Amino acid sequence: MSYQTDNRNMVPHEGKYFAMIVCWLLGNGCLFSWNSMLTIEDYYVYLFPKYHPTRVLTLVYQPFAVATIAILAYREAKINTRVRNLTGYTLFFLSSLAIIILDVATSGKGGIGVFIGICIVSGVFGVADGHVQGGMVGDLSLMCPEFIQSFLAGLAASGALTSGLRLITKAAFENSQDGLRKGAMLFFSISSFFELLCVLLYAFVFPKLPIVKYYRAKAASEGATTVTADLAAGGIQTHNNQGAEEDLKLSERLTNRQLLWQNIDYAIDVFLIYVLTLSIFPGFLSEDTGSHSLGS
Repeated sequence: MSYQTDNRNMVPHEGKYFAMIVCWLLGNGCLFSWNSMLTIEDYYVYLFPKYHPTRVLTLVYQPFAVATIAILAYREAKINTRVRNLTGYTLFFLSSLAIIILDVATSGKGGIGVFIGICIVSGVFGVADGHVQGGMVGDLSLMCPEFIQSFLAGLAASGALTSGLRLITKAAFENSQDGLRKGAMLFFSISSFFELLCVLLYAFVFPKLPIVKYYRAKAASEGATTVTADLAAGGIQTHNNQGAEEDLKLSERLTNRQLLWQNIDYAIDVFLIYVLTLSIFPGFLSEDTGSHSLGS
């Protein structure tokens, strides 16, 4: 199947609103698992009172996320975007499932071995986030603004959804035996299902939408090589350009250092926000605020 994009002013609108919904769900999936882990940390404080899980899990997660996204950003022009994003969502699914398996296998008991297992899962969450969040932002940046807006709205909504779900589980299991554990397992059961949904949506639904095919074909025609697998998944056969044209496009591409210096103000902003966030969240907010009238 070939896809014609000669008239680039005629953007197909078929599937646009459905694609926006899918983007919102995919954005939600980038943080749903990690937010679930943060939201049930009262359960981990109960299981591991001596190991400060509210602080340690974040400090395990963040270096893996930063290192992964740094490596992938450095090699972004040569990376298969489809494989990158599917790897991220699949890792989120398997890690969320691993939390449930670990808890069931140990009958909800604590101990240093179980805590190390939780820390490993937290690190895998960081690797998954480094794959999928940067990959999806780069992928959607080649398309219409509404897609990336929906994706970022989904990222923001994941925190609100997990907080709302936490209120429901606290109320539902407050008076039941082993209520903390039941709430935690419900969280990660929902998280596992949602991450599996994201894998299926990105793998089989999103690449076949007409408007998505259009933008990816347009990106390929302008020299992007990272969308080839996505085009194939949508049933679009790409044609190689002449070697001279490809060499010209590659020679015109700015180096990573040039791109960094062009955007150094954004880079500094991101770094300062990152330092500020790690300085207060989540350990300080979870452990040092004392006792209040609202209780837990």
